[in-house]
Amino acid sequence: MPDQMHHIALASRPSGAPTAENFNYEAKPMPVPGEGEVLVRVHYISLDPYMRGRMDDAKSYADPVPIGGTMEAGGVGEVIASNSPDYKPGDFVFGMLGWATHAVQPAKMLRKLDPAQGPITAALGVLGMPGFTGWHGLTEYGRPKAGETLVVAAATGPVGSMVGQVAKSMGLRAVGIAGGADKCKLATGTFGFDACLDHRAYDSASDLRKALADACPDGIDIYFENVGGKVLEAVLPLMNNHGRIPICGMISWYNAGGLGAGASDQGLTAPAVWRTILVRFLSVNGFIISNHWDRYPTFLAEVGPKVAAGEIAFLEDIAEGLENAPDAFMGLLQGKNVGKQIVKIV
Repeated sequence: MPDQMHHIALASRPSGAPTAENFNYEAKPMPVPGEGEVLVRVHYISLDPYMRGRMDDAKSYADPVPIGGTMEAGGVGEVIASNSPDYKPGDFVFGMLGWATHAVQPAKMLRKLDPAQGPITAALGVLGMPGFTGWHGLTEYGRPKAGETLVVAAATGPVGSMVGQVAKSMGLRAVGIAGGADKCKLATGTFGFDACLDHRAYDSASDLRKALADACPDGIDIYFENVGGKVLEAVLPLMNNHGRIPICGMISWYNAGGLGAGASDQGLTAPAVWRTILVRFLSVNGFIISNHWDRYPTFLAEVGPKVAAGEIAFLEDIAEGLENAPDAFMGLLQGKNVGKQIVKIV
């Protein structure tokens, strides 16, 4: 076993979009597992938009990454040392392993994986936190009914693609919004959306709204919110009475700081938003998926067999090498990834 590991630390807090200077690629001594702990050699890590919020020193639903601390991430890897009877060397596990080549975690914070059941990377995307987020948000807060119309942005990402496919399986019309014509082709051709609009093709929310109205002739019953910004401004006036808006993120505002708290959007004034919620009788539910892991076994039981049978499609965008994680993350925030953004360490 080597005596050193590598990790990527938060070097400084970004002002606006992250830059390479906000990250440090560092070596440090190999950690030693204590009682009840496990040492994991990380094979893959997940990159997700919420990590941008962790870089800010702002009050949120989770503590920020400290300066000098390892960037947070879910990861999958192989147990190489264990002080727990529940795990042995050679087992594959999922856990919050961070942007690192190795990690020590309490055994109770890990979940065993079976590589024979499919690629272990699925635990980071379609069968992990993003896929679970899409399924839970839609089924719990979207309350979908056959014949309704759903709109979701970032339609080819791991959350949006799950939302669209589950909605289609329940008999809804699914309209996606994505960044670029190629992604829109993926939304309809690979993920089965009825239509998809390229938000980059419209200069204003008003122009996007006109195109959305054509794609949603019966209005919008469910808007699954993970973007905010121009898309939200376009969607809101098209919501039907008693519409539902599950909110799991607002990536277009994250670089403003404070998980979007510092954003300013003149087209979305509080009175306009609040009035629409009132007069359209909308149900708006924010949720953080980490509060709902009790439903995860139900999600796996329902969605796992569909993924195995090819009934749920998924895409993975895999960058090579831990040292390239910052570039991949910055690209993710700009929508450059196609599918679930993952970094291969081993």
